[in-house]
Formats: sequence, structure tokens, C-alpha cells
Amino acid sequence: MKNNFDILSQCPLFTGIEYSDLESMLKCLNAKTSEISKGTPIFLEGAPAQYTGVVLSGKVQIVQDDYYGNRSILAVLEPGELFAEVFACAGLKTMPVSAFALKDSHILLLDCQHILTTCSNACRFHSRLMKNLLQEMAKKNLAMNQKIRYMSQKTTKEKLTAYLLDQAKQKNCSEFTIPFDRQALADYLSVERSAMSAEISKLKKAGQIDTKGSWFRIKDFQSTP
Repeated sequence: MKNNFDILSQCPLFTGIEYSDLESMLKCLNAKTSEISKGTPIFLEGAPAQYTGVVLSGKVQIVQDDYYGNRSILAVLEPGELFAEVFACAGLKTMPVSAFALKDSHILLLDCQHILTTCSNACRFHSRLMKNLLQEMAKKNLAMNQKIRYMSQKTTKEKLTAYLLDQAKQKNCSEFTIPFDRQALADYLSVERSAMSAEISKLKKAGQIDTKGSWFRIKDFQSTP
């Protein structure tokens, strides 16, 4: 586990926690690690909502399927990122989403009840842990509101441009790489891939963007194709 301390120090849940405290903290939180092969679920919708996960290596995708089996991508997570904390800490009995490994991944799982309940040892790091968890959940809520804003746009073009302009603003740069391939971006924005690809082609032909794969450059969104 000590080999992963550098990654854990990047996780928002452990902000301000000293290396010297991490080992005892992980024991207190009933932490366990798991190796997940590419394409394998970490958990499926309906599984017990008990654990909060941290990506130690690889890449994880959080998805939600509707009644008809249409899939929506909620998040793509890189090493150091936290997932499932909202559901585990909300007191839900089962997970309303599924998590899959997009690459061979090493995952740390923490028992959420051990995070929410102060242990008998009165660990000095517990109050900081709770503060970090609250801040991270608030950030995730903001991100979800942002996704809702994209989905509330009327057309595929409006959803796409709203997302791309936000990415440029967040990176403070006209060039950026998004964490999605084309199919995943379409799923994230809840649009048809063919329609989205057509809009990307139109924007590129009109000189408003350059793009290759997941890389984009904003050129001139002020003009109208």
C-alpha cells in the first residue's frame, strides 16, 4: 500500500493528511485494494452501496442505464480521483450506477461507514477527512449541475459547443484534450454519435474548431457557420 501513497496524496479525500498518518488511516477505514481487468465492472447497478473508491492506476467510467438500456456516462476517472462517495454516504442500500474499468486498473475501496463514524481511537485525522469529503461531494454536485446545463440545451450543436467552450474556459487555453472518445462524448451529452460527429465536422469546416480524436482547439466560435 505504501507504494500508492503518492497517488493517494493527490486524492481530494486525503488533502492535508500527512504521509505518516496514511497507513494507520487506511487500517481505520477498513481499506482494501482490488485489481480490475479492462472492461470488467468494479460494481454494477443494484450492488450494495457500501464502498467509496479511489483510482490508484488505470481509468474508470461511471455509467447509468435508463429503463430502455440507453447509457449515459456520468464521469471518467483518472488515478487519484474518488468515486461512489455520494451514493455510499447518502445511506442508499444499493448503487444507482455502475462502474467499469476502461483500462486494467488498481482500485482502493474504503468502507464509507468507517469514514462517517469516528472510531474508538479518536484518530486525529478524522475531522480533516470529513471536511475533505464534504468539499469533494459539493464539487461533484457542481459538476452534475454543469452536465444538466449541457443536456438542457435544445440542439446537439448547442450541447456540444457549450461543453467545448466550458472546457476551454476551465483549462484557460484554446487547446485542450477531453477525457472522452467520440462515443463516450455522445453518451455524456446524451446525443446520437452520428449527429454529434456531423456537427463537429461542420464546425471544423467552418473554421471554428480544429480537432483530432480527443484533442480540440477553439478557433472562432463568434462566427456562425
